[in-house]
Amino acid sequence: MQLPTRPRLVTSVHGFYSPGRYSAIMTRGERVICVSNAIREYVLDTFPQVPAARLSVIHRGVDPCVYPHGFHACQNWRREWNKEHPEFAQAKVILLPGRLTRLKGHAQFISLIGRLRQQGVNVHGVIAGGIDPRRVAYAHELQRRVRREQLDNRVHFLGHRADLREIMSVSDLVLSLSSKPESFGRTVLEGLSLGRPVAGFAHGGVGEILRALYPQGLIAVGDDAALLASTTRLLHAPAPVAAVHDFTLQQMLDQTLALYHDLATTTANI
Repeated sequence: MQLPTRPRLVTSVHGFYSPGRYSAIMTRGERVICVSNAIREYVLDTFPQVPAARLSVIHRGVDPCVYPHGFHACQNWRREWNKEHPEFAQAKVILLPGRLTRLKGHAQFISLIGRLRQQGVNVHGVIAGGIDPRRVAYAHELQRRVRREQLDNRVHFLGHRADLREIMSVSDLVLSLSSKPESFGRTVLEGLSLGRPVAGFAHGGVGEILRALYPQGLIAVGDDAALLASTTRLLHAPAPVAAVHDFTLQQMLDQTLALYHDLATTTANI
């Protein structure tokens, strides 16, 4: 077999890129990798000139050796965590990971913690995410909201954390409340890989992952009543999370290399 002599072009679409010639360059590959089915559908809708046959969905993946099912943080970490947050010992802990931007649903999360408290649930809300230097005012807005709703000792801003895996492992529930669809939703997959219950709005990559791995966590987008009901159910009677899934780093690598190999051993369509 004579191998092609000209370079081949593969591009990857990792986000919901805005329409226009600048973003369209990411769809000009002979093969275009989409990180989720949601991104594939977006490309087809937004850039109709792209043939569907060029698009390949290769989901992002996590390494189950790094995020093993049933992971337990080391004793030293747990000791420091318990010292830092002794109030969590007898309470339910809900984690919202993600940088402090308006799209991540922090205000909805704060209101959720307040409603759970009104129902008598001993719960603490943890927000783990750094402050965007361009959005300091938003961070202050959230802190004022927490004080106004008298949740100072119930909603905790941890800032950027390098130990998010460990924090997930000691959380009773991980949430994803982005008002706009995520292209993939990595923290959702990381939480599920650890075996933790995860709930999120049923759109974009987050909805895609939950439908495949944990449909019990799907919540209608923006529905506060459904969010409260699902959260209450998953805190008190969570469905078990499967120990094995297909969204692995190895599968992502295998599929990517297979795509490269296929392209490298076929004749270019010039």
